[in-house]
Amino acid sequence: MHIFNRRDFLKINFASLLSLPFGLSFRNPPSGSTTNPSDFSSLSNKSNENEVDTRFGFIPIASFLQKKELDQLIADYIPPLENLGGQQWNTQKISDRAPLFYFVVTGGTEQKILNSRANRFKHAPAEPVYLIAHPGNNSLPAALEVLGRLQQDGEKGNIFYLNGPNDKVGLEKIKSAVFDLEVKYGLQESRIGLVGAPSDWLVASSPNPATVQKVWGPEVVPIELNELYQLIQTVPNEAVEPILESLLSGALELREPSQVELKDAVRVYLAMKQLVTKYNLDAITLRCFDLILKLKTTGCFALAQLNDEGIPAGCEGDLVSTLGMLLVHKLIKQNSWMANPAQVDISRDTFWMAHCTVAKCMVKEYKLRSHFESGLSVGIQGRFPSGPVTVLRIGGKAMDKIWLAEGEILQAGDAKNLCRTQVEIKLTHGGNVKDLLQSPLGNHLVMVQGNYADRIRSWWETLISS
Repeated sequence: MHIFNRRDFLKINFASLLSLPFGLSFRNPPSGSTTNPSDFSSLSNKSNENEVDTRFGFIPIASFLQKKELDQLIADYIPPLENLGGQQWNTQKISDRAPLFYFVVTGGTEQKILNSRANRFKHAPAEPVYLIAHPGNNSLPAALEVLGRLQQDGEKGNIFYLNGPNDKVGLEKIKSAVFDLEVKYGLQESRIGLVGAPSDWLVASSPNPATVQKVWGPEVVPIELNELYQLIQTVPNEAVEPILESLLSGALELREPSQVELKDAVRVYLAMKQLVTKYNLDAITLRCFDLILKLKTTGCFALAQLNDEGIPAGCEGDLVSTLGMLLVHKLIKQNSWMANPAQVDISRDTFWMAHCTVAKCMVKEYKLRSHFESGLSVGIQGRFPSGPVTVLRIGGKAMDKIWLAEGEILQAGDAKNLCRTQVEIKLTHGGNVKDLLQSPLGNHLVMVQGNYADRIRSWWETLISS
């Protein structure tokens, strides 16, 4: 169920990462887009067109060594770092846009590293300080001293200790750190379409778009609902038929929706897809209940289909949940599901999630139902398979908090008083159900299949947490 969409920033098969030429690819921002003051867009790429882009740079730093002595000391470490996509830099490349690692070759280099970091900070203020240490020449003591000082100054960073040139575990951690930074860069290059304002009831889930961009990176692109309405009216019938045929052929059952309602739901999808293309969006969220009031149709199928196609799409104009879905898409490379926590059982540490839309690729089967609250149009009733899941929620006034938990799907549901797709989850690691009642960050949760709480938390602590 991994999604490798051609529009995705990374364009990498992570499983074969070591065999690829590494490089960061930044698309040109659309006209009128704003720039995040904490991003890395000011970094210049000084490589000429004939050079292969590197995925990260590393600067060896030593004290009182001639170049020949330095080359001898680091010679065995260069090939494995280059195999990861690294490139040895000199100080002239300090402004390059790729991530930078400081290879602490010897002790006595503390001030040199601090000076280099100060220069780098001018170009990449939000980049963590990454230090590579090895067993000899007082490398580790120097790295510890440097990171200790930088953390006193409020900076984030990490020491990657290689117990030798062939330390696979240590090299894997470096590879993972580079990937994490690429996810952050990818978010900073992303655009989330907000079609209509967030729904009125999202009183804890309507962050300032400037805060979203400052803390997480994506630009929020406001789009008027009237533009969507106009596009819906112009969708030709011949465009609807093949999509409707595919939707019906894959459904286990068609219950309430009429043919007219099904066609209207497909028109909403095709109109939303036009918005994605027009505004060059990486994710989108829709104030969907207004469609019910004005057009007697829903966005449930449209959002499900966009998610199937690798475009994270959230309900109700919920920027927070859509951002969580975008994070999962880039970091975990999977689809996710946004839903309401509807019922809880503290004694069993279980709860039910429910919503009227779900990416069809995430479920074993699906039925075409009406929308629960209105009884109109089309809702998706999917049946999730059992298995491990991770549940998350971003939040806080400054958008710098996260709640994470892992669990197991116990069963799918068919209750008449809940949204159509329903699943019961027992939490097993991380957060618990009590958290939802005592310190909620808001309503909607995002669920992804698999155990990823530690992975997501590690990324968040390094690149987001204040």
